[in-house]
Amino acid sequence: MENIWLKAAAMKDKMIATRRDLHKHPESAWIEFRTASIVAERLTKLGYEVLCGADVIDEATMMGVPTTEVLMQAQQRALSEGADPAWVDKMNGGKTGVVGIMHFAKPGKVVALRFDMDSNEVAETTEAEHQPCKEGFRSLHDGLMHACGHDGHVTVGLAVAELIAAHQDEMSGTIKLIFQPGEEGVRGAKAMVATGVVDDVDYFLSGHIGFNANRDGMFACMTGGFLATTKLDAYFTGQSSHAGAAPQEGRNALLAAAAASIALHSISRHGKGASRINVGVLEAGTGRNILPDRAVVKLETRGADTEINEFMMSEAKRMIKATADLYNVEVKMEEVGGAPSCALDEVMGQEIFELVKSSKQFSEVVPQVHLGASEDCSYFMQRVQEKGGQAVYMMYGSALKAGHHNSSFDFNEDCLPKSAAMLTILAKHFGEK
Repeated sequence: MENIWLKAAAMKDKMIATRRDLHKHPESAWIEFRTASIVAERLTKLGYEVLCGADVIDEATMMGVPTTEVLMQAQQRALSEGADPAWVDKMNGGKTGVVGIMHFAKPGKVVALRFDMDSNEVAETTEAEHQPCKEGFRSLHDGLMHACGHDGHVTVGLAVAELIAAHQDEMSGTIKLIFQPGEEGVRGAKAMVATGVVDDVDYFLSGHIGFNANRDGMFACMTGGFLATTKLDAYFTGQSSHAGAAPQEGRNALLAAAAASIALHSISRHGKGASRINVGVLEAGTGRNILPDRAVVKLETRGADTEINEFMMSEAKRMIKATADLYNVEVKMEEVGGAPSCALDEVMGQEIFELVKSSKQFSEVVPQVHLGASEDCSYFMQRVQEKGGQAVYMMYGSALKAGHHNSSFDFNEDCLPKSAAMLTILAKHFGEK
C-alpha cells in the first residue's frame, strides 16, 4: 500500500501536466474526440483491452447530440490538436465513450471506476489572477471551459490506470475503467449503460472533485441526495405576419413560449419531497414589426426521487401543450437529457470510510455528504445495483477558487495524486473480496 502512495506522489508533475493540457483543450458533451483519443491511446499502451465508439455507446439512447456539422467541426479541431485519426474515426457520430478492461491472474470481483470527460459551455475568465491565465493553460476554445473539474477526473482516471497496471500482479479479478462523455446535461451515462458495460460489475466507484468536499485534505466516502432530473426543449411553431398591417394573420409563438414559461413555474410542488423546475432559455423573434413564428423554451425538472421528477415533467408537458393550444401554435417537445435518483450502498461506503481513515493520508475524512443536485452516474449505480452489485459515489476534497460552473472555477491540483492512490487501493480491496 505504501508503494502506491509513493508512486502516486511521484506522478504529481505528470498529472498536473495532463490536467493542464486537458483544461487548455476543453470539449463539451459528445465532442470529446481529442480527450477520448488520449485516454484510449494511453490505456492501450498500458496493456488494457480498450473499447470505444459503438462498442460502448448505444446510438439509440444518446440524448442531446449536437448537429452533424458541429460534430464534424469538433472532429477536425481534435485532429488539428493532435488527436489520433484512428481513434477519432471509431468515435463517429459523437460516440466518445472509452472503457479500459484488465483481467488479473488472481480470481476476484469485477470492479468498475467511472470518470467523466466533458467540459462546460462556459467562457473562461480572462482575469490575470486566474491560475490558468497566470500559468498559460486557459481554454483555447471560445465558450468552452472545464468549469467543473472533469479535466481533473480524467487525469485521476489515467493515473489510476497506470498505478493498477504497475501493480497488476497484486490485483485480483477484473478492473473496468469507464471514461464517460456528456455528464453535463446528464446525457452520456444512459447510452453507455444500454450497451451492458456494467452488467457484470460487482463493485462500482465514482466521485467528484470539490462540491461539498470543498476543503484541501478532505475525503467524503459517500454522497447522497441525488436528484432525479429531466431536461426538455420545447419548439413552438406559429405563423409570421406584419405586426401593423396584418396582425390577425399571425400566430404568435413568442407569446405562447412566454406564457408557457410563466405557467411552468406555477406547477404545484410535491408533498413527498424536493421538487424543482427552471426555465433557463427562451429564444424567439426576428424583428419588432414581425409576429414571431418560432420560439424555443429550454427547461429542466428535478425531484428528490424519480417519481417526483416524473410528476414535475408530466405537469410541465401538460402546461406546454395547453399554452400552445391557447395561442393556436404547434409545439414539439424533445427530452435532451435526464437521470434517475439513486441510493448508495452504505455497507460498501462504511468499508471505504475505514480504508480511507486508516490510510492517514487525509486531514478530514467524512462518512457522507449531500449532493443536492443531479449526476447521471446514477444510471451506472442503479444498473449495478439491479444486477446485484454495490455502488458508491465519493467526493475528493479541494479548496475551490470559485463555484462549479463559474467562469473563474479552479481547484487545488494537490488533490490529484492522493485521489488516484486512494482509488487504486479501493479497486484492489474490492477486487479481492
